[in-house]
Amino acid sequence: MTEDLSAIFSPERLSGGGTGPLYVKLRRTLEDAVKVGRLKHGDALPPERDIAEFAAVSRVTVRKAIDDLVAEGILVRRHGSGTFVAKPVSKVEQRLSQLTSFTEDMARRGMTARSEWLHKGIHTPSPDEMMILGLAADTKVSRLSRLRIADDQPLAIEHASVSGEFLPDPSVVTTSLYAELEKQQVRPVRAVQRISATNMKEADAGLLGVPVGAAGLSIERISYLGSGRAVEFTRSLYRGDAYDFVAELTIGAT
Repeated sequence: MTEDLSAIFSPERLSGGGTGPLYVKLRRTLEDAVKVGRLKHGDALPPERDIAEFAAVSRVTVRKAIDDLVAEGILVRRHGSGTFVAKPVSKVEQRLSQLTSFTEDMARRGMTARSEWLHKGIHTPSPDEMMILGLAADTKVSRLSRLRIADDQPLAIEHASVSGEFLPDPSVVTTSLYAELEKQQVRPVRAVQRISATNMKEADAGLLGVPVGAAGLSIERISYLGSGRAVEFTRSLYRGDAYDFVAELTIGAT
């Protein structure tokens, strides 16, 4: 494996990377290696110092070439693990006219959905949660945070808040929050969503496997019971390169 990698980054191969600065030649060499399959999706790159030694260039040159490819989504850095060839992103289209859970939505597409739980707990409600969910200061709120994954591709980070009255024990939620709320006969029937553009901060980018500063979609959703009472307040961050939200509009009679 070391011989194969050293060949990919050899000075001879680098010299065939066209004209321009050394970092541009190295970037082209890396990009070509991914395109022809010499470096496959999920493969780990050697440490930058090793690449610099193989290619007989400075580590600054290696860092610049890798930075460019990370920004283009060809490579991905994972904190504490190294740099890897990024997995191709499959676009997911979500219609805004339907109120469904992530699990239900992915199942309809034939995709395998799972979550990595980041937090489950009972808390004193924040001012925002008190106002949105109609909670008193002496009540409790269940908070659930998780990384949403479909077919092993991280798609979103979701932070949900539900009144402790409706969900007194958040640990009972294993897959679908809506399925658990349905058991309690408090599944929401409508929701209001606010969508805005954002750029990924370091912690979120690391979880979603995208470069820091990459485009994302920030979504706030308030879900309601048939009585009009708010049951769920969720803040989510979606990968901008992996999710499309589609709204169907009707034209009224003139």
